Amino acid sequence: MNLAFVKITVIKKLDILVIKAFIGPFIATFFITLLVLVMQFFWLYIDDFVGKGLGVGLIFEFIGYQSTSLVPLALPLAVLLSSLMTFGNLGESYELVAVKSAGISLLRFMRPLFIVSFLISCLAFLFTNYIMPIAALKSRTMLTDIVYAKPSFDLKEGVFYDKIPGFSIKIGKKEKNDSVIRDIIIYEQKDMLQDNFIVASDGIMRIADNKKDLEFNLKNGWRYEERGTPNAPTEFIRLGFKEYRKRFDLSTFGLQQRTADSVNKNNARMLSMRQLNVAIDSIKKVNARIGDRVKSEVFVQMPFTANLDSNWKVGSTPLKRKSFDAILPDSTKLSVEQRVNNKIATLQNSNEANLSVFKEESRTLRLYQIEWHKKLTLSLACVVLFMIGAPLGSIIRKGGLGTPMVFAIAFFMLFYFSSTSGEKFAKEGSWGMVPGMWFSFMILIPIGVFLTYKAMHDSQVFNKDFYTRFFKRLNFRKR
Repeated sequence: MNLAFVKITVIKKLDILVIKAFIGPFIATFFITLLVLVMQFFWLYIDDFVGKGLGVGLIFEFIGYQSTSLVPLALPLAVLLSSLMTFGNLGESYELVAVKSAGISLLRFMRPLFIVSFLISCLAFLFTNYIMPIAALKSRTMLTDIVYAKPSFDLKEGVFYDKIPGFSIKIGKKEKNDSVIRDIIIYEQKDMLQDNFIVASDGIMRIADNKKDLEFNLKNGWRYEERGTPNAPTEFIRLGFKEYRKRFDLSTFGLQQRTADSVNKNNARMLSMRQLNVAIDSIKKVNARIGDRVKSEVFVQMPFTANLDSNWKVGSTPLKRKSFDAILPDSTKLSVEQRVNNKIATLQNSNEANLSVFKEESRTLRLYQIEWHKKLTLSLACVVLFMIGAPLGSIIRKGGLGTPMVFAIAFFMLFYFSSTSGEKFAKEGSWGMVPGMWFSFMILIPIGVFLTYKAMHDSQVFNKDFYTRFFKRLNFRKR
C-alpha cells in the first residue's frame, strides 16, 4: 500500500516537473514567434507606412490588432518548439533515461503535456472564434486607411514637390529652423492651357492656425500669369510684389479620417463560427434556387418534353435501354452531334447570367467554408505539432535553441506549406473542402505516430553520434 502511494506521489511530481519545464520555453517561444510574424508583416507593408506622418499611438494600436490576429498562427509553432526544447533538455540531462528506467513509459510521461497542449488548443479555438475576428476587422480597416493615405507633407531642398494637386513647389534652401525659406518657385496649373508660377527670393513657411493649411509668406518676387482661350489671343501678366501670401490645403495628407469597421464586417475572416454557419446556409439556399430555376428553364426548351406521358415525373427511374450510340446509325451521328452541340451552346447562352451568379456564389461559399475549417485546423494544430515535437525531442536529446529550432522550423514549414497548398486547391474547387483543409493533418499525423513509435523504442534515427559510430565502423571494415 505504501509502495503504491509512493509511486503515485513520484508520478505526480514528475507531472509537475515536466509541466514546469514546458511553461517557460512555451511563453518565451510564443512571444518570439509572434514578434517574428509581426516583423514579417511589416516587412511586406513597410513602404505603405513610411512618410505618412502616423502617430506613435496609431502605430502601436495597429501593432496590437495585428499581433492579436496572428496569435492563432503563433501558438502551434510555439507548442512545437517548446515541446522539442523540453524533451530535448530532459533527454540531454538523462532525466528521460531515469524516468524510463523507473518503469514509466514515454507515453505516460508525455500525458500531462498532451493535456496542456489540448487545453492550449481549446483556448486557441475560443480565441480564433471570438477574439481574432474583431482584431482582424480592426486591423484590416486600419491597414486600408494607412495604405490609401497620402504621404505627409515634406519639402526637400532643390527638389520639386508635386503631391499637392495642381501645384509643384521647389525650395532652393531651408534654414535650420525650417521656417525661413529661400529661392522659391511655385508652379501652378489651373487647366491644360494656362500655366502660372510664382518666383520669390525668400519667405516664411508655417502651418496655419486651423492645422489644415500650409501658409507661405513670400517676399520680393514676381507672379507670372497666362490668360487665354483655345482660339483667342493669349494674355501674359507679370506682377511684382514685396509681400505675397499663398495657402495650400493639406487636409488630404496623412491619416485624417478612420473608415468605419462596418465596411469589412461581411468578410469571411471577420465572422465567428456561428455567423459562418448562417452565411453558408444562406448561400446554399441561393445556389439551390438558381439550380432549380436553370433546370426548369432548360427542361422546357427540350423537344422531347412535348412527347412525355402526363404521368411522368422528374427524377423517376428511367427504363433500361441500349446506349444511344448503339442504336444510332453511323450516317446520322455527325449531324446529330452538331445539333446537340448547337443546342447546348444555345442553352448556355440563354442561362449565362444564372451560371455567372452561380459560379460567384459557389466561390463565396468556398471562402466561407475555408474559414470555418480553418478555425478548427489552426486550433488542433497545437495538438498535432505537440505529437511531433515531444517524441522528436526525446529522440534528438538536444536542448536550447540550436538543433530544436532547426527541426521546429522544418516541420512548421511542412505544416504551413501543406495547409496553404490544400487551402488553395479547396478555394479553386479542385479538391473537396475536407481533403483540402485537412491535407496537412493527413501528412503530419502519420509522422507524429511514426516518431512516437521510434521514441518509445529508443530510436537513433536523429542522433548524429549514431551515424558517426556507423561510419567509423564502416571505414574500419573497409580497412
